[in-house]
Amino acid sequence: MTVPPASATLLPGFEGTTLPDWLARRLRAGLGGVCIFGPNIEDAAQLRRLTDQVREANPLAIVAIDEEGGDVTRLHYATGSPYPGNAVLGRLDDTAVTARVAAAVAAELRASGCTLDFAPSIDVNSNPLNPAIGVRSFGADEQLVARHGAAWITGLQGAGVAACAKHFPGHGDVDADSHVALPVLDIDRETLLARELVPFVAAIEAGVASIMTSHIMLPQIDPLHPATMSRVVIEGLLRQQLGFDGLIVSDALDMAGASAEIGIPEAAVRALAAGVDLLCIGTANTDEQLRDIERAIADAVAGERLAASRVEQAAARVRMFASRTGVSDTAASPETFDDAAIAEAVRAISTSVGAPELDEARTPAAVLRLDAVANIDVGSAPWGPFSLDDPWRRTPVTRMDLAHDDPTTVARTLDADASPGTIIVVGKGNHRHPAAIAVIDALRAAGRQVLTIDMGWPSDDRAYADVATFGASRLMGAALIRHIFGPDA
Repeated sequence: MTVPPASATLLPGFEGTTLPDWLARRLRAGLGGVCIFGPNIEDAAQLRRLTDQVREANPLAIVAIDEEGGDVTRLHYATGSPYPGNAVLGRLDDTAVTARVAAAVAAELRASGCTLDFAPSIDVNSNPLNPAIGVRSFGADEQLVARHGAAWITGLQGAGVAACAKHFPGHGDVDADSHVALPVLDIDRETLLARELVPFVAAIEAGVASIMTSHIMLPQIDPLHPATMSRVVIEGLLRQQLGFDGLIVSDALDMAGASAEIGIPEAAVRALAAGVDLLCIGTANTDEQLRDIERAIADAVAGERLAASRVEQAAARVRMFASRTGVSDTAASPETFDDAAIAEAVRAISTSVGAPELDEARTPAAVLRLDAVANIDVGSAPWGPFSLDDPWRRTPVTRMDLAHDDPTTVARTLDADASPGTIIVVGKGNHRHPAAIAVIDALRAAGRQVLTIDMGWPSDDRAYADVATFGASRLMGAALIRHIFGPDA
């Protein structure tokens, strides 16, 4: 039978740890592929069974996953990532290490049956208030990001998994998260070329297989359309000016930056018209949603808002891409926290206090864990030392919900209950959260010695980051404990 071209351009997520019947039917009918998320995974063996089910239904299906090798992890969503993360790799600034980490990620992905990794993030994190990128970036310098992005791509693709550089044309200099809003990057073309696009040029030169668009507005480039729906950005900048001829993937269309005002079906139509080939739909899609999207695409073609040739072109690119990817029957060796890996990670940690303050923190009176609303990409994966068994040597840990708990009350209670000594406060991007600042200030005003630990991207002045780890993976949690308690920790 003739395969409807629109179905080949769709990449949905789904609920469950086995392949739903509706999705298997769509795959048999030519659906482009699926995207795997943390809740779809129980363990490595189960994931391989799931991806085998996908390929049994459609041997040419793309099996995509967000495995950035740090805070954003799917393979290790239940335990926290054993990898250092991009910001840590940028601080180490050894491209051989970056390529080695990417190759290790690829070995796991190939063994699990995943063929496309939505990584690396090559956004230049020039805004420390950025809520979406932060430690997912290699750094704030475009040349550093470019060389490590290229190294990651080389390591991943050299080990047999297709890479996807994101988020074109750059999501680093914004102060909003496109999951919940439409960020604006108000810079001119010259600045964009000199900063945001430098890593993408390097990625293309490194042979990156695909590039993901971002849902951000660039009013000085295209004042009418977000990047994902802008022919000026996709066809003009990415295809013509940068010369990229590979697969273009949208960021998830269920994000507010794409569809809050127009709905997912219309977002899909506009993205295809702009030049996107593969439409990442979301995390928990349904048969009804995909039917609505296909109907919207068909109606747009019939109404001549969308050229049938554009849909055919996108579908052909997806099929060609899928035909070039493969999986492995070789099991991957699990990553371990050996001394070398932890020692290497410790070198990326920055400390702005002296040895006496760290010495006092080795017998903490209490630990305060600051929990912010999780970035959707990061989700609820265990983070930092809290993914380890008894990292604080039985010191009590108090959890503070930054969205709901009163900082004054938390500080007063903690001060009254804790024994004399240092109170360790651990968060991610402490300077971005008024409640985090307030509770730290209140503890200090009460006369308590406080050691602040930031496992996100800290502010430039490090005012609330006595210790900055530049990542909150499980490996960085182990490195932090080693840094505080010494080599015997």
